[in-house]
Amino acid sequence: MKRRIQLVLPVCVMVGIIFWATGSTGIYITNLSEACYRCLCHVATKCDTSHGCTAGYCGPYNISRVYWIDAGRVTLPDDDPERNHAWEDCARSYHCSKRIIEGYLQKFGKDCNNDGITDCFDYMMVNGNGGYGCSAPLNRSANGRLWLRRFEECRNSL
Repeated sequence: MKRRIQLVLPVCVMVGIIFWATGSTGIYITNLSEACYRCLCHVATKCDTSHGCTAGYCGPYNISRVYWIDAGRVTLPDDDPERNHAWEDCARSYHCSKRIIEGYLQKFGKDCNNDGITDCFDYMMVNGNGGYGCSAPLNRSANGRLWLRRFEECRNSL
C-alpha cells in the first residue's frame, strides 16, 4: 500500500502541474487540438494577440460578453466574474480566451455539418453561427465567407 502511494502522489502532482502550466481545465473535447485552436483564432482575427475590444468583441478570438457567459464566465486566475470588466480581461488574454472557447464548445460543440464527425470545422461553425444555430451554412454572408476563407488558409498551412 505504501508503495502505491509513493507512485500515485508524484503522478498526481505532475498532472496538476501540467493543467496549471497549460491553462487546461482537464476537459477533453474531441478533435479540439492546438492546431484547431490556432485555426479558430486565425478565423476570428488572424490571431491578432494585440487585438483589444471592438464593438463588444474582445481578444484574439473576438469573444463577446454573451459568449463568455454561455462559456461559464471564465476569468483570469484570482479574478471575480462579477467584476465589470472580468470578461474583457480574460478574452484579451490568449490563454484565458482559450479556456472560454473550451467552455463554449463543451456546451455547444456538435456535428454542425452532419458529416458524422465533430471536428474543427464544426467548432468554427459553432463560433460563426452561435451555439444554437451552428448548422446554417456560413457562405450566405460576407462575414461567413471570410471565415470560410480564413479557415481554409489555416488548414492549408498546417
